[in-house]
Amino acid sequence: MLDPTPLPGSDRGTDRAARRYENKLLLILFLTFGFVFFDRQALLFLIPFINKDFHLSNTALGTLSGVLALAWALSGMFSGRLVDRLGRRKPVIIAAVLLFSAFSAVGGLVAGFAALLVARALMGTAEGAVLPSAQSLMVEASQEHRRGLNMGLLQGSSAGLLGGILCPLVVVWVAEHYHWRTAFLVTVVPGMLLALWIWRSVKEVPPGGVVAAAETAPADRKPGIREILGHRNIVLCVLISCAYMTWFFVIVTFTPVYLTTVKGFSPGTMSTVMTCFGVAWVIWGFLTPAVSDRFGRKATLIAFTAVAAVCPLAVMYVGSPLLLGVLVLLTYTGLGCFTLFMATIPAETVPRGALATALGLVMGIGELAGGFLAPVIAGWASDSWGLQAAMYISAAGAVVVVLLSLGLRETAPAVLRRRSASAPSGPSSSPDRAPAGSGAA
Repeated sequence: MLDPTPLPGSDRGTDRAARRYENKLLLILFLTFGFVFFDRQALLFLIPFINKDFHLSNTALGTLSGVLALAWALSGMFSGRLVDRLGRRKPVIIAAVLLFSAFSAVGGLVAGFAALLVARALMGTAEGAVLPSAQSLMVEASQEHRRGLNMGLLQGSSAGLLGGILCPLVVVWVAEHYHWRTAFLVTVVPGMLLALWIWRSVKEVPPGGVVAAAETAPADRKPGIREILGHRNIVLCVLISCAYMTWFFVIVTFTPVYLTTVKGFSPGTMSTVMTCFGVAWVIWGFLTPAVSDRFGRKATLIAFTAVAAVCPLAVMYVGSPLLLGVLVLLTYTGLGCFTLFMATIPAETVPRGALATALGLVMGIGELAGGFLAPVIAGWASDSWGLQAAMYISAAGAVVVVLLSLGLRETAPAVLRRRSASAPSGPSSSPDRAPAGSGAA
């Protein structure tokens, strides 16, 4: 009979393997989700070139953006539930990467607006399936003290680096030197390489076992949507997602036109200021979640969102491009908060068997309200009362997030341990002190 006693050093070897895998998975998923946003943002920067062929109206441009957000939202909710029912994330994320790359390339073959609209809808359907699966994989492979940082790098910094900074440089260069259609077509290659890398390297269960959200819950338990929404944190995260996506999509949609038409900035100056948004996206995308690992999810979300509410006001009231760029770097903190309410807090609230469903609900409903409806409402308001209405709507979204965040229950393990250690011993306990991932409502 084999001796079950582990060999000396075997635990250390397992820990080293787990850390190596954690870093490798972070790199793979960082590039994967970054490439998702690269494809999503590409259309915005290629519009001047596409218009030479298709002559799209502003309504048509808004429709292209809205249909992608709508498809992304519905896909996120459906795929999250599907992943939890199947108990497998890897096949879903591989299929999603291959499909959104293919549909992005189809955008370079279309002959008119209707075909481009269908291609964008199909691309959004595939892209919406990536984040719930990716964050579910990442949270399980993350060490407790790096959970917020890893998820922030995956979701925030990756999108800012590849979608906010690299995308405009690459696709505009390709469009200028070749053709806008070529800029869409070349996206097939990195997508296929990423899918191959995921197939070869990603594991359903990380080395050393599941180390994250639902350590205390059976892995095969799959709560229904009603039970998931029975958690106060999940309901609040859904509402926060709606308000925060309103802040994000309205400011990113209307700031370029506000700077050029209302403030009279040249296209070059406007482009420089918008680059500051991308740089801030990268910096705060990982810094904010890292701060939350130490000081708590709730306090970090409230503080950084209060700062984010200032950003659209700075766009309106600061006249100097240089000063505006500096203030954007300091106040565009909201993208770092996205990881907290869209992934980290839900992951530390629900059992493992409900994780992808919860992430899909938070992302999907937020996309419907903030990505699909909010820009339409802000556009109508801007036509009626001027573009400053859009900036006020954006700021109001952040203010609503601050108010909603006051009702959250803390989930950061380090903060809960400090509270537990400082609390007087006794039989009574607070829900805030429930172990992360225990499923306490």
